[in-house]
Amino acid sequence: MPLFVSTPAERMTEPYARRWWALLVLCLSLLIVVMANTSLIVAAPDMTRDLGLSSSDLQWVIDGYTVPYAALMLVLGSIGDKYSRRGALVLGLLIFAVGSVMGGLVDGTGLVIVSRAVMGVGAAVVMPATLSLLVAIFPRSERAKAITAWSATSGLAIAAGPLAAGWLLEDHAWGSTFLMNVPLAVLGVVGALLLVPPSKAAQMGRIDYVGGLLSIVSVGSLVYATIEGPHFGWGAGPVTAAVVAGVGLLSFVAWELRHPHPMLDVRRFAERPFSGSMLAVLFFFFGTFGAIYYSTQFLQFVLGYNALETGVRLLPLAGAVFAGAAVTGRLAPKLGVKLVVGTGMVIGTAGVLLLTRIESGSTYTDFVAPLLMLGFAIGLSVAPATDTIMGSFPESELGVGGGANDTALELGASLGIAILGSLLATSYKDKLTGLVGGRLPAETMDTAKDSVGGGVAVAEQVAKNPDGGPQQAQTLIDAVHESFAHAIAHTSLIGAVIMAVGTLIVIAVLPGRGRPAKQRPQEPVEAPEASATVDAV
Repeated sequence: MPLFVSTPAERMTEPYARRWWALLVLCLSLLIVVMANTSLIVAAPDMTRDLGLSSSDLQWVIDGYTVPYAALMLVLGSIGDKYSRRGALVLGLLIFAVGSVMGGLVDGTGLVIVSRAVMGVGAAVVMPATLSLLVAIFPRSERAKAITAWSATSGLAIAAGPLAAGWLLEDHAWGSTFLMNVPLAVLGVVGALLLVPPSKAAQMGRIDYVGGLLSIVSVGSLVYATIEGPHFGWGAGPVTAAVVAGVGLLSFVAWELRHPHPMLDVRRFAERPFSGSMLAVLFFFFGTFGAIYYSTQFLQFVLGYNALETGVRLLPLAGAVFAGAAVTGRLAPKLGVKLVVGTGMVIGTAGVLLLTRIESGSTYTDFVAPLLMLGFAIGLSVAPATDTIMGSFPESELGVGGGANDTALELGASLGIAILGSLLATSYKDKLTGLVGGRLPAETMDTAKDSVGGGVAVAEQVAKNPDGGPQQAQTLIDAVHESFAHAIAHTSLIGAVIMAVGTLIVIAVLPGRGRPAKQRPQEPVEAPEASATVDAV
């Protein structure tokens, strides 16, 4: 067997012998791009202190990654289908590594945001490539198991990111949380060349670049508006972005309906298995990422855990993801997608609802059950929904299918963090104002109301100030903790209601077992015409 795999997956007459090793490479690539988001959760306090980040700066350090990531996946998935899916995976990992090196070496806010954006572009190439290669490599009888492993990896990354970043931050600066991606990306590139066969669409017309541009404008503007508007006010920028997103979406739909070879055939949304699964992924990650976002803040700022201790305490979520994945592998073929996905969403909703019990005296124990339930729900629900989405696309559009699935995932996560994060901030601010009132100077009060981290920092300053002292500092700390606990309970209630409504919609849309998902017809494979140079990429 040659060292580098050169035979395209489409030309193999038997299942690829090293497909499970190839899956390991694809899961590693997925792990890297998801960890890049979750690791920043525990690195944010150090970055804020060292770079002097404002609330707006920190938001864009986080979301500089999200905007290109969400906006570009559909287009880049299509390009990977056309030219080379493995080539896209390798190129995406290299771009991601370059952005990581930049982020680890620069020391200015603007440059950090730029480096995060470069990483987001790389992630947008990698994510759809992992799913499209998985489906191309595995025979249909094994795809559900492979997609289950892929989905479990995304859940593992939620806990692995904070854990790895926390371990590094014990002895290193925050730049190390960027640089840790580089050896993993290089390992992914080498593994892709050694173990992943090349693949591309056998029959594919010209890429619909106009539709691609409209999708970039629509999704990018929508993500920008949902980040800026709730957090910083609906000024001219966010309102304009929201209008552009709406007009762009309508234009995208109109264009795709007329185009003979659309980038994304929007008629597919009339198919209940596809649309129901897309909604399931979107609603599920809306609630899950939002809840994890503010739960980790409570662990750090209220309970006082450092970055590593916070990462360790997210491990039950990772374990529960694998438990849910093991269960869904057995139940989904017997019970059907609707029952398994619906049950997972109910469990996830209940997990978010449990967070309404959080109060200022809560301990880590109060978070264990919600984390276990959210992790189990991820493992149970995401794989069958993703399998259904990918099964709705023909072989020539696997990259587009992966891009559609990943866009729903990332859009849901972005909306969850932006909307629930905004509700959290507003509730915290209002409660703290009521508890503290005018007992602090206006400027100091503004800092305390900006975030729970700001409130803790102000209390530390009060303790060192001769006019304040430890007693006043403790009073402020108690008020900050009570306000943030109240904000979590209030936000979780709204988040649970939104997830419950989403669950009912998904259950109503997904067909029962008597109406199985419609499989797209398989396209005949053309005789090989492309050059060996392209095929071997």
